[in-house]
Formats: sequence, structure tokens, C-alpha cells
Amino acid sequence: MSTPDLLRVEGLTTAFTVGGRSVPVVRGVSFQVRAGETVALVGESGSGKSVTALSLLRLLPTSGRITGGSVQWRARDLAGLENAALEQIRGGEIALVPQDPATALNPVFTVGDQIIETLLAHAVATPRDVHRRMLDLLDTVHIPHPAQRARDYPHQLSGGLRQRVMLALGLAGDPALLIADEPTTGLDAPTQARIVDLLRELVVQRGLAVLLISHDLDVVASCADRVAVMYAGEIVEQGPARQVLDTPTHPYTLGLLASVPGAEPGTALPTIDGMPPAPGLLAPGCAFAPRCPQRFDPCERLAPARWAPAVDVSTLCHLYDPAGRASATDTPDA
Repeated sequence: MSTPDLLRVEGLTTAFTVGGRSVPVVRGVSFQVRAGETVALVGESGSGKSVTALSLLRLLPTSGRITGGSVQWRARDLAGLENAALEQIRGGEIALVPQDPATALNPVFTVGDQIIETLLAHAVATPRDVHRRMLDLLDTVHIPHPAQRARDYPHQLSGGLRQRVMLALGLAGDPALLIADEPTTGLDAPTQARIVDLLRELVVQRGLAVLLISHDLDVVASCADRVAVMYAGEIVEQGPARQVLDTPTHPYTLGLLASVPGAEPGTALPTIDGMPPAPGLLAPGCAFAPRCPQRFDPCERLAPARWAPAVDVSTLCHLYDPAGRASATDTPDA
């Protein structure tokens, strides 16, 4: 029997008001996260990953709004919830670990006080035992000498320790889903590896589901069960992590994987030609077509349909349209 979905996102569309007009930034995004599963949203900066995460919890800035689709959490539509009900879910059932701990942590309070405040806010600890619970959380995320570090201010901690404090804050409400937005960005390679190991440990020990937002495919390969690749606000490829990363089907996924460092020293690193389109300035057809080495006649004229080139894999690409394959073979660079 398959594990039921905790989170089911269907056709999510989010737009920002820019210069008096509505500009879509997330376009028809659909994915699911099951209990105990890690799902990664990957793509270049500006692809819509973080805006997707903020949309799930309705934490968009005032210029942004959800214009379509649904976000189902345990079969409840978050888009239709009153603010009071949504507040109970934020941090309690779904926790967001933001991208930059240096700005997310309050610089004028100790890290221990910030965790205590969160524990009390979610009523998961009483005033009598809240200090012990705070130390337990610091220990859970492997911060050495928890009692000493609890008295430190954020600026006194290294980047890796600040990231661990953010994870402790995320766990304080005992959530079922942790949304981790670029949790390894700005960290050196050994510290990145330790943070990834910690995430995997939390999934196993706590049965956490994780929505991992990252542009680092090495990180994704080491901990994700499923991967959704985003480009220009859309999911262009989605499927089991090993299948997507080992045998990618979308040309954009191929380009991302080719750009991962690891070649012999002195070898030029492959890149994807061109730049992602600016929101609101998408050309007709496939958004990736201007940069795609495999584009052919319909790519710049017609929006592609979603195809299933393999079991459990979906790809938004004309190459997998049975009616278009002959043309693609004849004119691969047209």
C-alpha cells in the first residue's frame, strides 16, 4: 500500500504585481510530498523554487498572490483557510527553514532564547521544561556544548552552526513537513556534507517529510527520493531522483547535470547558453527553446504538452511527442 500524500500541490500559479500588471512567476506547478519522503525542487536562481515554497504557506510579500491551483495539506486546502487556522499549521505542522540564517535569526537575542520563544509559541513545552527541551533540540542537531552555545548570539556562531540552529527552530514545533530552502548555500564542502547527513538522520529518526529547495545537484543526489526540475516557473521534469539524475529526459536537466563541477582540472566547465527569461517576458512556445540545443520547429511556436517517457517520470518537452519525433531527428538544431 502506498504512503498517502501529506502535501498535494495542483496547478499552483503565483503572480506578482509589477508596474500595474500581473506577472506570473510560478506557473501551473504540481507535485506531492509523502510522509517520510524527501522531494527536491531544483533549478537555476530565479526559476521559481523559493516563491513556490512561500506560496505553500501564504507567506508571499504584499505584491504577490496565488492566482490559481490548490495546495492540499492532509486533505485541507491551505489557500482557503482563515489566518488563525493557517497560523496553527505554520511552524507546527509545516516548518520553513529560510535560505539565509544570518538574516533569519534575530541578532539581539541568544539562540537559546529564540528556540524557547518558538517552543512556547507552539505550546509544545511548558515554562517548567522549556529550557530542557531547548537543549534537547540543540543536541538533536548536533551542536556541541548545547548549554554553552544556547547563550551565544547568532554572530558568535559559524555559518554551519547557524544553519543547525535554524534546523532546531524548524523542529521546535514538531512538524510533519520541513521546507528547507537552500540549506547548504554558502557553506564549505565538509560543512555541507554534515548538514546533508543531519537532514537524512532527521528523516529517519523523526519520520519527517522534507521539501528541499536547492540548485546543488550533488546535495540533491545524496538525499532526495524524488526530484522536480523547475525552469521559468514551471516543472519541466519530475520523477524518482535516481532516474531523473541518472537518465534525464529534458534538455534543461541534461544541461544542469553537465554543468556540475567534477571534470579533470583544466577542463572547461560546460554551461547552458543564454539566460533564463525574465518573468512576464516569455516567448510563445517552450520557455527553454531559446537556450535549447535540441530545439526544432514546434518548440518556439507551441507550448509543449507533458509526456511520460518512463515509468513515474513526466517531462514537459516536444521531443517526447510521438508526432514530433521525426522532425526532431531531421533538424536537431533548427
